[in-house]
Amino acid sequence: MEKLVKSEQEWRAHLTEDEFYVCRQKGTERAFTGEYCDEKAVGSYVCRCCGQALFESETKYDSGSGWPSFYSPVAEEAVGVNRDVSHGMVREEVVCARCDAHLGHVFPDGPQPTGLRYCINSLSLRLDDSTE
Repeated sequence: MEKLVKSEQEWRAHLTEDEFYVCRQKGTERAFTGEYCDEKAVGSYVCRCCGQALFESETKYDSGSGWPSFYSPVAEEAVGVNRDVSHGMVREEVVCARCDAHLGHVFPDGPQPTGLRYCINSLSLRLDDSTE
């Protein structure tokens, strides 16, 4: 996969202030406030920054965490995982493999078949619910 690299100025021109904060500065949206927290539409969730497919609605579930949660990405190579030791915690950060946008974190307390909970910021995603 070819990496998409843009300057900070290019990302700022492409994203809203809140999207830039979450996607490029590793921020987070407040729990239960995200556009896709309670979304039930069928479709693909793509990266807000580059449009790469990340998650399918079939893997989305209500974790009760306040963020959209998925038990697996669309493909293992769609996302990257980095160790995150910020805020006095050790977590596994999830990023878009194509553009390195911060998506959220993955935890080992999800449902089967994977046992994983990809806890993702709505601001990092865009739902493609087209039926083409």
